[in-house]
Amino acid sequence: MDTKPTLHTILSPGLLHLYDISNSIVVIIDVFRATSTIAAVLYNGAEKVVPVASVEECIDIGNKLNAITAGERDGKVIEGLQHGNSPSDYPRSFIEGKTLVLTTTNGTRLLHLATLQKAAGIITGSFPNFSAVCDYLLHQDKNVVLGCSAWKDRFNLEDTLFAGAVIKRIGKNFSIQCDSSLMASEMYALHQHDLPAFIRKTAHWERLSAFNLQADMEWCISENVANVLPLYTNGVIVKG
Repeated sequence: MDTKPTLHTILSPGLLHLYDISNSIVVIIDVFRATSTIAAVLYNGAEKVVPVASVEECIDIGNKLNAITAGERDGKVIEGLQHGNSPSDYPRSFIEGKTLVLTTTNGTRLLHLATLQKAAGIITGSFPNFSAVCDYLLHQDKNVVLGCSAWKDRFNLEDTLFAGAVIKRIGKNFSIQCDSSLMASEMYALHQHDLPAFIRKTAHWERLSAFNLQADMEWCISENVANVLPLYTNGVIVKG
């Protein structure tokens, strides 16, 4: 009998309700750009990130906490918020010791859904904090769900490739009977040596390139440049 913890990959927030996550750590993955930006913000010394679903909530909580408000919809900065979802917006000289309230199109939505379904634990992950995510999951000895934020519930490649990278690193320590995990790991194995070139072909790369965000995206697919563990607890994300 296999006593290893299980690992599943969910390719879209629209599929999360099909899984019982009450005994699983859920990794929220939004490579372009929410979870990459969260890693950058905490790596550069922010006290915490408050993820919220709506713009109105972002503004309200930002006012109450005297915090920085930030977010995007469809890649664009939201009117009424102070900043967008670019990791380059948050150098240590600006963000250290501060609180960021963040709302995004995909990533913060998936996190909200995971809390509603009472996940046993929630962390956020992307290539900039790849090793921190893998090390944490290995030491918890718990079931894992790799949650791809996708694009408005539609499959995307960059989140799936990150899931595949995690599976390649730690998969042998888990029981994996999940076709989406198999697909993610095989896709990553096929393209791991030309990953940046492959990701530049994606729809989301094209979408964000229209706003001249190529430098952002290059950073978002760089491994371990902000290698911290963003841990969701009591409604906020802190450095674990």
